[in-house]
Amino acid sequence: MSAHPSPFAFVDGALDRADLLRADADALLALWPLASVIVLDADGRAHADDAGNLHAISGAELAGGPGISTFLGVRDGQGWFAADADNLALGSPQRIDLRSAAARWPAWQASVFAQARALQHWHQQYRFCSACGGSMRFVRAGWLGLCEGCGNEHYPRTDQAVIVAVDDGERLLLGRQASWPARRWSVVAGFVEPGETLEMAVAREVMEETGVRVRAARYLASQPWPFPGSLMLGFIADADPDEPVVGDELEAARWFTADEIRAGLSRDWAQADGEDDDGIVLSSPISIARHVIHTWLQHHDATRAADRGNAT
Repeated sequence: MSAHPSPFAFVDGALDRADLLRADADALLALWPLASVIVLDADGRAHADDAGNLHAISGAELAGGPGISTFLGVRDGQGWFAADADNLALGSPQRIDLRSAAARWPAWQASVFAQARALQHWHQQYRFCSACGGSMRFVRAGWLGLCEGCGNEHYPRTDQAVIVAVDDGERLLLGRQASWPARRWSVVAGFVEPGETLEMAVAREVMEETGVRVRAARYLASQPWPFPGSLMLGFIADADPDEPVVGDELEAARWFTADEIRAGLSRDWAQADGEDDDGIVLSSPISIARHVIHTWLQHHDATRAADRGNAT
């Protein structure tokens, strides 16, 4: 587990995923009575108490044993599992969505929720074999899909996407989608295509969405983003100061100064409605998007300070 707070959600090393236990039915059965079970409804919302905190149920309270659930891992000797509410008779407790939980729960609990939701989505979307159309049976505690027709094995899917702070030496490139609130802007992002390096994906996505030419890119950090099943790979890229030209994906794109970015980070990210001249609002604190923006600003300010020091 990380010894320091994470700068964005879902990256706290919450659990030992204990891969070797996934095929050990006896070990899972031994963990079950004292285990914590996070329960998700069909829309991926977790059961919560009246205050919106995680309401995990002990295995001892549930009939059926670990076979009704997905094994997530172990924390401090205690097993953690995830179960679908449709398979249980638990009444109608409070529910909380993953974004809201990430903003209010302890970081490790939000990471457990994210892991559970990503696996649930995979189970929901991949019920049939892509090779023969046969029904899928999930084994290894929910981590392997086995086709009952042809026997093909299927594993959880994660879609890689790059997200990039593009720098022209003085300014940061941001874009916005038409569906966003009027003042919301963020960095460019897009999925990695087959046969493509991450650096190639950065250059291609920035060019496709804004017409700006990237010269070099360096990796910063990654974030699992279970909306529904992506891995966001954060970069800072150096680019030519081209005038942005948007295509079909963005409503607008333009360069912003460090002072504009600093002001955008100081505003409440949730208050993005209103007129454009009220100033820009940037991405949610739970997202790696805000982290790469903040990292760009720190680098910009440090470079300017170093330049001033060298000039004296």
